[in-house]
Amino acid sequence: MTGFARYPSLAHRVVLVTGGASGIGAEVVAAFAGQDARVAFLDFDDAGGQRVARQTGALFIHCDLRDIAALRAAIDHVALTFGAVQVLVNNAARDDRHAMESVEPDYWDERMATNLRHMFFCAQAVAPDMRKAGAGSIINMGSVSWMGAQGGMPAYTAAKSAVRGLTRGLARDLGTDGIRVNEVVPGWVFTERQEALWATPEGVERHLQKQCLKRKVMPPDIARMVLWLAADDSAMVTAQHFVVDGGGI
Repeated sequence: MTGFARYPSLAHRVVLVTGGASGIGAEVVAAFAGQDARVAFLDFDDAGGQRVARQTGALFIHCDLRDIAALRAAIDHVALTFGAVQVLVNNAARDDRHAMESVEPDYWDERMATNLRHMFFCAQAVAPDMRKAGAGSIINMGSVSWMGAQGGMPAYTAAKSAVRGLTRGLARDLGTDGIRVNEVVPGWVFTERQEALWATPEGVERHLQKQCLKRKVMPPDIARMVLWLAADDSAMVTAQHFVVDGGGI
């Protein structure tokens, strides 16, 4: 975090990140740890989760977020270990490509469970303690994919577009209790997964031509926006979305 902002309000704050074992989520975990927050993260990737835990000192809890009972138990465990969650970062998602013709009802439902449903149930689980405290920050991770009319993954883009509605609705419902709810909307972020699966030289060149800023968006670029939304510096910011894409949309 050298050269970037420190937020005194984040020191010792209890932070929960979903999907923290790799990619953007791992960088978010590291960023909060660098602010001296008490960080826990959920993931079903044991190898990645243990690696991030060793690197950051954060608490890793194995959890398949599609299992709502397991999700609730994991959040209870965080509260027993660190105290009530004060910041929730709903990051977990998978942008697996799929053709419209291949989608069956079971796959559609699984994609909603992977990319959207857990966000609501995580928020539901942390809200009572946030209400008691009269404060809290919930940050939902969206995507520019649907904003740019990206094809080839209709269940993913449908779920990610719904994050906007979920964010604004929760912001209204929870705002009277001092709880803020915002959305961070990443552009194409060049995680290891993206580099391995989708980032051909030709595709990257075309993408950068569309951006105002001519460099790749990297996970720390997203994490720094998340930190600001979690900190008291953004105390009067809620029901908003913040696109971090180098000016590509």
